[in-house]
Amino acid sequence: MPASRPWELEERDTDVMEEHPWSLIVWNDEVNTFEWVIETLIEVCGHSQEQAEQCAMLIHYQGKYAVKNGSYEDLEPMCTAITDRGIGATIEASVPH
Repeated sequence: MPASRPWELEERDTDVMEEHPWSLIVWNDEVNTFEWVIETLIEVCGHSQEQAEQCAMLIHYQGKYAVKNGSYEDLEPMCTAITDRGIGATIEASVPH
């Protein structure tokens, strides 16, 4: 009976936000190649080849994409490593769905 206990759903949403309150955003540019972005996502974020390719396409067509969610402490070194490779990246607070 989920409808009779809406607070339980609300608690689960809050729990998800507490687990992954930050998003690592990678930004599109006209400088870096798909191959370089894909290689970076594999090496820095631990993505599979397929996952990195999908992220690169989304970055290209949407202008930016959240490639990883997690704690700020986990994402900050990844963000630094990505920007050190000349790719734009930021960390932003996750938006609840």
